[in-house]
Amino acid sequence: MNARANPSLPSSEHAPSYYAASSNRQLDFAALHGEQRADVCVVGGGFSGLNTAIELAQKGLSVVLLEAHRVGWGASGRNGGQLIRGVGHGLEQFEPVIGASGVREMKLMGLEAVEIVRQRVEQFAIDCDLTWGYCDLANKPRDLAGFAEDAAELQSLGYRHELRLLQPEQMHEVVGSSRYVGGLIDMGSGHLHPLNLALGEAAAAQSLGVRLFEHSPATRIEYGSEVRVHTAQGLVRAAHLVLGCNAYIRDLNPALGGKVLPAGSYIIATEPLDEEQARALIPQNMALCDQRVALDYYRLSADRRLLFGGACHYSGRDPADIAAYMRPKMLEVFPHLDTVRIDYQWGGMIGIGANRLPQIGRLKDQPNVFYAQAYSGHGVNVTHLAGKLLGEAIAGQAGGGFELFAKVPHMTFPGGRYLRSPLLALGMLWHRLKELA
Repeated sequence: MNARANPSLPSSEHAPSYYAASSNRQLDFAALHGEQRADVCVVGGGFSGLNTAIELAQKGLSVVLLEAHRVGWGASGRNGGQLIRGVGHGLEQFEPVIGASGVREMKLMGLEAVEIVRQRVEQFAIDCDLTWGYCDLANKPRDLAGFAEDAAELQSLGYRHELRLLQPEQMHEVVGSSRYVGGLIDMGSGHLHPLNLALGEAAAAQSLGVRLFEHSPATRIEYGSEVRVHTAQGLVRAAHLVLGCNAYIRDLNPALGGKVLPAGSYIIATEPLDEEQARALIPQNMALCDQRVALDYYRLSADRRLLFGGACHYSGRDPADIAAYMRPKMLEVFPHLDTVRIDYQWGGMIGIGANRLPQIGRLKDQPNVFYAQAYSGHGVNVTHLAGKLLGEAIAGQAGGGFELFAKVPHMTFPGGRYLRSPLLALGMLWHRLKELA
């Protein structure tokens, strides 16, 4: 089988990915017809919306969740499945806004975010192949020096999981490739089946009383003390609104849409490998990721397929044939896989902000409207943190975490909807050229 998914041609069903083919439950929620009332309306059925809904329901609030397609349809159900500590890179740049103590608190929240996923999986017994073990891969000696600094900082934050630096001669312990000059093992990060996690969280939300509706895109919002969210055949009235659409928000709220850039990311999945082949590729079954701007990330699935992803596109153009585009990148890392069949190929959009910090806050002119978006590749964990922070804020329990994120300003990408992607693509080309230095 060679399943293709062209992200330029959206479907209301899940992308024909390995994840969709191996999902372990079928959930079907009706489209919204008529009027619903709730304390909170959540727009978006990905990790952000689902976890916000769970948090709110656990606090006793009534919630209606609207998903334009299927639960987990976007990046939440088709990403690389890597669960990695942190909320982003270069947090020190925000020290003038939130202070040194705020930067430290954000770093601690980046560790907490992974623990929220761990607790969610355990609490609701979600079968999503959660596996612990991750390795950062050094492309150049300066990357390895940076890993040593990262490890020291994590230890200063009280990180409780094993960290271990690998020298070049030790890399065979984690990856069957000669491409890398070192690594940093982190046993507090790992990998999972993202669509099964999203489906499990949707089932958990429903069990808590959340009313979920699929195939119900929000078409118009009336703001005010009571928010009215319109769909093609229905209406939700709520005291609060959460926008968790990320890269797919488009024109639903132009102010938020202008602050997040949709960028394409792509994955291929091989045929199942035998146990010896799989062990030779990734001996300890870790998730792995390199340090380049156009990064490679990869891991093994539960049935021993190599899932190989990366090639983030900022141009707005998607490869006509994802497998033909990604296979050479895989063979640069693992040239001996040249005879291995590619069974699945798919892609989708992630949301990126100009400063690479996730955007979590409320609209200045509409204090009952909250949002979370622009995770810039850290979505699996930070979406869960965002749900916790938004739940606390809406329930009137907001602590320092929500306020820290809300304080950081986020610029609108220049050039409007059609020019901002090409402009950013030029900027990213500059960063790639600097990598060659």
